[in-house]
Formats: sequence, C-alpha cells, structure tokens
Amino acid sequence: MLELSADLPRRVQIVIYPGFKLLEASGALSVFEYANKALVKRGATAPYRVSVAAPVAGQVPSDVAVTLQAEGLYESAEQPDTVLIVGAHDIATALLENPRLVSWCKTVGPHASRLVGVCSGAFFLASAGILDGLEATTHWRVAEKMARDYPAIRVNDQAIYIQQASIWTCAGVTSVLDLCLALIEQDMGRETAYEIARELVVFLKRGGQQSQLSQLLDSQMTPHAGVRSLKLWILQNLHAELNLQTMAAQANMSPRHLRRVFAREAGCTPTEFVEGARLELAQRLLIDVQTPLKRIAERCGFSSEEQLRRVFLRHQACSPKAYREKFAPTLNAVD
Repeated sequence: MLELSADLPRRVQIVIYPGFKLLEASGALSVFEYANKALVKRGATAPYRVSVAAPVAGQVPSDVAVTLQAEGLYESAEQPDTVLIVGAHDIATALLENPRLVSWCKTVGPHASRLVGVCSGAFFLASAGILDGLEATTHWRVAEKMARDYPAIRVNDQAIYIQQASIWTCAGVTSVLDLCLALIEQDMGRETAYEIARELVVFLKRGGQQSQLSQLLDSQMTPHAGVRSLKLWILQNLHAELNLQTMAAQANMSPRHLRRVFAREAGCTPTEFVEGARLELAQRLLIDVQTPLKRIAERCGFSSEEQLRRVFLRHQACSPKAYREKFAPTLNAVD
C-alpha cells in the first residue's frame, strides 16, 4: 500500500477549467467521497480531503449546463497527494486558453505523489513534457492526435488506464471510475476498493489493460444489418465451434463473400473478431468469478487451456493466471 502522506486526510485535487467534462469531475468526486463514507462507517478517519481547483478560482462552466465552484491551484508549498486533471471535448482550445495550467504542470504538478491525466486532460501533461518517454493512454477519439502532436509519448489507444511510476493516464468519461477505484485500491487495499465499487453499483471493476471499446457495443453500432446480426450471434455463441463455414452459413453468405463484407464493415476478419470477443469474455470471467482456467477456456470457446494461454500472451503479454492475480478481487481461484 502506498504511503502518500504522514497524516490523514490525504489531499486530492480535481483540476477543472472552462469546458471541462462534468462527468469526469463528478465521477472522481463521487468515488473519493464514497471512500470517505465507507471508512467513517467503520469508525475510521475519512481518508481523503477532496477539493476542486482551477487556474482561475471561481465558478467554472462545464461541457453541460452546470458550473462548479473551484478554488485556486495548490502552489509548491502545499502539495496535494493526488492531482487529477480532467478532459475537455475541445482539448486544442482548452490548451490554448489555459497556458497557466500547462506551466503549473511543468513546475508544480510533478511534486504531487500522484499526477493523473484523465481523458484528454492528459494533453496538459503531454504539453508540459511530463509524458515524454512514457506509455500513456487517453480517450480513443484523440489518441491519434496525441501520437501525432507528441511523438515522444508511446500512446496506447486501447488501455483504460496506465500507471507509470507516479504518473497515471486514463481513457476518461466513465473509465474515471475504474481509475479512481485503482487509486483507492493502491491506498487502502483491494477489498475496500471493491466495497466502494459495490456501493456505486459498478457492474465490473475493470483492470487498466482492458480495452476501451467493448465488442458488444461495437457490434450494436455496426451499420451493415447482416454483419451486425452475425456479430451479435457470435457473441451469444462463443462457446460453440465458430469456423468460417459455420459463420457463413449463419449469415447466409459464401465464406469468401463473408470475409470480404466483414472486413469492409468491421475492419477485421470474422476469425479475428471471434478471437477478440473470446478474449474479452475471458477477461471478464477471470475478474468476476473464481472459476478454474480450464472451465473459462471451455465457456469462451477456446479449444484448450493452452490455447487460452497463447491468446493472452499474444494480446496481453501475460498469462491468464497472471492477469487474474493482478485484477481479480480475491486470489483463491482453483486453477
């Protein structure tokens, strides 16, 4: 567990500016306040003192019809333990209009025990040079821009959040919940983080390396009716044998025509989609249920536990067992 401060409460500052994403700021506020309530309920001291700050103190308008009252940024003499800079829909304009925040990141931000770029808020860290030489993530919609504008950063457009020593970046929007739960887990342990996740009615506490884009959501958005229908059918039948001939018969197409149409509409082959969907399901099962790896392989349609292991090594650079040990709420699985 990380010792952020000798004395409680630990100071958390959520940094906003005109046009900030309200959902990200309010999501972070909620998670830390739920942590305070959970610990007070146990008879302990509230672990966090949470504040909202901006380059210019006062009422700060968000991306919707809501404003938040913000204090000024901490200065060097009074560093917070954790700083989260939230994102904006128009991050290019936000950078131009808030040069003081970029300067603050350069001079003051790195002294915080944890500095977090939420969504496109990571661009402030990037502009300050803090992410140079590091792997970082941001919202998938602006990941290409980050890679183009800041070539010294290794941009990962898939991860939900990434930690590099004291620097964290995350995909933003609802993934700020996952990020803040990970910070609380680092401070107070896994069980406390999962207790808060249950209070928030979070369906799944996602690990940082899970993909920003789910196969199910992507399938529901596919324009081509035949490919969309086939994708949804695949997701409902991952346990079955799904070779090209079987899928072509389901789609009422020839295998050759299916490959061509699927690649055009989905950007991958049917076989690649099946493997990605099986991997996503396996990630959920490894975290949510303490089921033996052999059983998970069967439920996901892998031919064997060894095939499951090979797919994880290829896509996640770790074994299913290592993935479970890192992200599952308990470690008493029977593998």
